[in-house]
Amino acid sequence: MSTLLEGRVALVTGASQGIGRACAEELARSGAKVALAARSEQKLAEVAREIAGNGGTAAAFRMDVASEEEIKAAVKAASAHFGKIDILVNNAGITRDQLVLRMKRADWDEVLATNLTGAFLCIQAVIGGMLRQRWGRIVNVASINGQIGQAGQANYSASKAGLIGLTMAVAREVGSRSVTVNAVAPGYIETAMTAELPAELKETMLRMAPLGRAGTDADVARAVRFLASDDAAYITGHVLNVNGGMLMG
Repeated sequence: MSTLLEGRVALVTGASQGIGRACAEELARSGAKVALAARSEQKLAEVAREIAGNGGTAAAFRMDVASEEEIKAAVKAASAHFGKIDILVNNAGITRDQLVLRMKRADWDEVLATNLTGAFLCIQAVIGGMLRQRWGRIVNVASINGQIGQAGQANYSASKAGLIGLTMAVAREVGSRSVTVNAVAPGYIETAMTAELPAELKETMLRMAPLGRAGTDADVARAVRFLASDDAAYITGHVLNVNGGMLMG
């Protein structure tokens, strides 16, 4: 256990699996108390037990980031439970892949509602407390596909590009109160979501990475932990690329 984030309270969305779970575990190992948010209460309870078993502190709060009411209720409950929220990790995200020619409006709306509007609403729910206490860290999990695009992912790429724009806009608004807003943009990371990709696409992505390997959820979690800490106090409005060198320039 580290004391890097001792005394801090972090809210992580999409914390039941993949990158979100890794972020929650990493923040807990660094001393933060963690509010775990996702749709699956059963999976959240499992993550909370694992964190507690490793000497950390965590509590689960059901939240579907596509629901403004659930976001407000979960943030209110987490704030009441822990007394405050210092760190927000906007990680929850979905994909509904299809070529733009055939993409259904519902699949566009659902991805934007979850990945972008959900992040905006979570920021809105926690920002007042951060401004009052004059300290806060918001870390948005974007994607390399929000930087370079991806065929078949017009909705997902647009949502992640929007998240990067949101990151910079909010960073400008809240910087004077010592609240930083940054993003991490993962490249090809081995998770349940990427496990479903065709083998050919995986090979293509690996060839694009100078480091020659896929990333892990732990690689992303460590970047999030850095941005959430005092070590990153003079970094805001920044996109930290965690992609093995896939994107340079």
